[in-house]
Amino acid sequence: MTIHKNCFASDNYAGICPEVWQAMEEANHGFATSYGDDPWTEKACGKIRELFETDCEIFFVFNGTAANSLALASLCHSYNSIICHESAHVETDECGATEFFSNGTKILLADGENGKISLDSIEHIVNKRTDIHYPKPKAISITQSTELGTVYRPDEVRAIGDLAKRLDLKLHMDGARFANAVAALNVAPKEITWQAGVDVLCFGGTKNGMAISEAIIFFDRKLAAEFDYRCKQAGQLASKMRFLSAPWIGLLENGAWLKNAAHANSCAALLEAKLSIIPGVSVMFPRDANAIFLQMPPELAERLRDLGWKFYTFIGAGGARFLCSWKTSEEEIEALVADISRLVKSS
Repeated sequence: MTIHKNCFASDNYAGICPEVWQAMEEANHGFATSYGDDPWTEKACGKIRELFETDCEIFFVFNGTAANSLALASLCHSYNSIICHESAHVETDECGATEFFSNGTKILLADGENGKISLDSIEHIVNKRTDIHYPKPKAISITQSTELGTVYRPDEVRAIGDLAKRLDLKLHMDGARFANAVAALNVAPKEITWQAGVDVLCFGGTKNGMAISEAIIFFDRKLAAEFDYRCKQAGQLASKMRFLSAPWIGLLENGAWLKNAAHANSCAALLEAKLSIIPGVSVMFPRDANAIFLQMPPELAERLRDLGWKFYTFIGAGGARFLCSWKTSEEEIEALVADISRLVKSS
């Protein structure tokens, strides 16, 4: 088989899974009403409500940046602030989209080990200043799974949800890899979302086998008031909405979303096990889902790239991220491990 040496750079690199491809093909017959008033969008929303076991409000947008920034903007006024972990995607990789769509809402950074936000840090930020000259905290944003590949356990989400409620804050979850977290925890989706105090979830589809499409899920339906206008103004109201919503039917109808995530997670576990015995490299953070972060000498990373392997190194000197997807194969894992092992022995 062909070894794809770019397959560990990101789960975004993987193509469309068969279930999604089929669902899109089935939606590509005849004519359908535009802007979401079609049977595929209605069915997809129904599937999501069944999955989360609650009557939530759902919107489909093109990408995660739009999902996060529009959802957070809906929770805040321009004079408010949003608390998130210092490594959160909304802070580091969305080009100020949250601030832009909220007309200036400020992001305040909290700390916490292994990518998880600390309760003490949240409370410190909220109580640090309460005067009118400071942007009033209004929301907490957590990432599931985190940017460092770890996963919030149900009790951890509940603790943040309880704190948010006590401090009169709303809780947003960036779930770009939410499926991987559910697969890792083996829990019902409701247990780490609305039952734990999450007000709005951005449920990622792109990294789980879709071409495009993220679902914004408001568990508190009151917060979704006029959100359709936000989507329209931001250029996120698809005219042919069925091609954003039909893929969700393909993912959810027979459990492909969880199968894809579990496969990615198991590939990451296998990769971690094989890399852990190689001298000269070490795993930097606990591996909960489909991401592994390795500490390796810069010259080793450079030689690995010279062999054609692609991966990101954006977490400090020597840190390298390897992501597995629904499409990752054991043969690709073996090939990567073999090259790293050989390079270490020859150094």
